[in-house]
Amino acid sequence: MSKQLYNLAFVFPGQGSQSLGMVSDLAVHFKEVKHTFDRASEVLGKDLWSIVEHGPEELLNQTENTQPAMLAAGVAIWEVFCKQSVIRPDWMAGHSLGEYTALVCSGALSFEDGIKLVTVRGRLMQEAVPVGIGAMAAILGLEDHHVVNICAQVAGNEVVSVVNFNTTGQVVIAGNYAAVERAMQAAKEAGAKRVLLLPVSVPSHCVLMQDAAEKLDEYLQNTFIDMPRVTLIHNVDVASHSASEVIRNALKEQLYKPVRWVDTIKFMHDQGVTRFVECGPGKVLMGLNKRIVKDAEHFSIYDFKTLNNVLEQLNG
Repeated sequence: MSKQLYNLAFVFPGQGSQSLGMVSDLAVHFKEVKHTFDRASEVLGKDLWSIVEHGPEELLNQTENTQPAMLAAGVAIWEVFCKQSVIRPDWMAGHSLGEYTALVCSGALSFEDGIKLVTVRGRLMQEAVPVGIGAMAAILGLEDHHVVNICAQVAGNEVVSVVNFNTTGQVVIAGNYAAVERAMQAAKEAGAKRVLLLPVSVPSHCVLMQDAAEKLDEYLQNTFIDMPRVTLIHNVDVASHSASEVIRNALKEQLYKPVRWVDTIKFMHDQGVTRFVECGPGKVLMGLNKRIVKDAEHFSIYDFKTLNNVLEQLNG
């Protein structure tokens, strides 16, 4: 019998948290990890575990491999946690791609359909904007509205906008390469502490992805989506939905609208969430979340040691 905790949220990371050998430590101790990747490999028709374990890194970092690999890793860790504990979160959310992992772990989306969707999503995103046309950059140390205004001022007849509101004083911009460069320069001149061009080939969450979103919607319409078993907060509107058609629309819009991560974490905290557990490779979200809500407890599960730590804390 599971025990659902109202003050507990599990959150799932997105693209950028992947690394060679991720979850291999857990795979040594729990057969669920390799089993989850075997299921993904069957859907994809290629050995996803081999790509994660042995690379090369360039192969893992190809969007069409990264997205299913991250989903499989997040689901595998969730499966391990569920086998080791009766405790369940009452809340879930995922950063960008991580929202699909959250949908699978919440029971709204089957694992196989999730793998298919994120693989298609990755391919459509890459096809929408040829390599070299788009770019993304992180801007640190400026107020959100200041960066929004900078983007509007330098865009001209091109696209550049704030696409990830990640944490206090840290946003990501995306759009046409030249427009992103102009915004980076303007941000430096405005006093940004750090401006960093990101090593990605796809300008996610901006209007350049609208064509990809329309094509993704065709796949979403043919995918069964159930009502989540927990309260799942979506990136695009910081709201939970039970109707499959509304969830499909949120996933479609997510491709070309900003990830409102700060609002998502603050909303859950305002509703009474005091413990946030990042479930997936790395600890990127834990770092962001600590800065968003300083008076909550923050954990991450990505290996055997961190799993045991979370089990001790939640059972204590």
